[in-house]
Amino acid sequence: MPLALLALAIGAFGIGTTEFVIAGLLPEVATDFGVSIPAAGWLITGYALGVAAGAVPMTALGNRMRRKNLLMVLMVVFIAGNVLSALAPAYGVMLLGRIVAALCHGAFFGVGAVVASDLVKPEKKASAIALMFTGLTVANVLGVPLGTFIGQGFGWRATFWVVAGLGVIGLVGIATLVPNAPRVAGARLAAEFAVFRSVRVWLAVGMTVLGFGGVFASFTYVAPMMTEVAGLPEGAISWLLVLFGLGMVFGNLLGGRFADRALMPTLYGALAALGLVLTAFGFTAHAAVPAIVTLFFLGGFGFATTPALQMRTLASASAAPTVASAVNIGAFNLGNALAAWLGGVVISAGYGYAATNWVGAAMAFLALSLAVVSGALDRRHSPTTPQSLELTPTH
Repeated sequence: MPLALLALAIGAFGIGTTEFVIAGLLPEVATDFGVSIPAAGWLITGYALGVAAGAVPMTALGNRMRRKNLLMVLMVVFIAGNVLSALAPAYGVMLLGRIVAALCHGAFFGVGAVVASDLVKPEKKASAIALMFTGLTVANVLGVPLGTFIGQGFGWRATFWVVAGLGVIGLVGIATLVPNAPRVAGARLAAEFAVFRSVRVWLAVGMTVLGFGGVFASFTYVAPMMTEVAGLPEGAISWLLVLFGLGMVFGNLLGGRFADRALMPTLYGALAALGLVLTAFGFTAHAAVPAIVTLFFLGGFGFATTPALQMRTLASASAAPTVASAVNIGAFNLGNALAAWLGGVVISAGYGYAATNWVGAAMAFLALSLAVVSGALDRRHSPTTPQSLELTPTH
């Protein structure tokens, strides 16, 4: 794999760390600014909203730039947002810094996925995307625990200085290693948005919202589920999150490898397996050991869908993939928000934490149904060319 993929993965690692590490630092931040924990929680919500709001506009603003240059600009925005957070004299400034950092998230992963797929041969595109996303998954295994440790030991501001430093490393790596390919001829903004006339593109985005959202219907409430339902001590949550993260890493890499061989069968299999794991989790959550095993497989099959979902979107919008790719990254976050809300509705209705898994299972099976419809459309329009969904070269 090209070294340029390492630079993209480092950028993804920094972005993933800053997205998730705040959860472990909320008490320190809330105390420092004299706000409640729920109020400090807006630092998480604000980031998610920033991702959704910034994905398309940031990509569109950079439409006339070479993709390498756009990635560099996005990393500068990311660094600026984290420096602002580290220096924030008041809670409102901290929230602004989080939103600024979030604005680059969707565009970076969206454009980065296109760049990653262009760096390799057609039969390796999904693996290249998976390798870039490995930075995000490893952030959950290493970045978040390490960032939380630094924040608790040296103050939460130190964590954001370290994350800003990761952004600098990512920026230097992109500047040094990513090829400065010419801007795609004819890739005008109108052409980019025209791909949303395609039913296949909307089906791909819908699969992302429902499929990836299914994971977070469960994972959002994993701490109370594992302690109050499975009976594990609160001190176990940290290593359980690492276990989930390891599942993410392995699932992401294997999902990319299988998606290169057969994209749609991989998508069918991963979504079906995810639905079955979530269904089982509704039962295994009531016993410690089965719950632990199921949590690992939830991370594995959940993130096995990631490269396939992103690849499917790129393939469905191969004539103008950049904006569609960024929109799909926003769809991941939309799925997270929707699933967390639906899970909360089920809990509030008195069905308990374990029932959130069945909400996730329903979402995963709905995503599978969209995948089946999308595959049927492929066969109807290209009955003799099953490989027609390969990405066309973009430079």
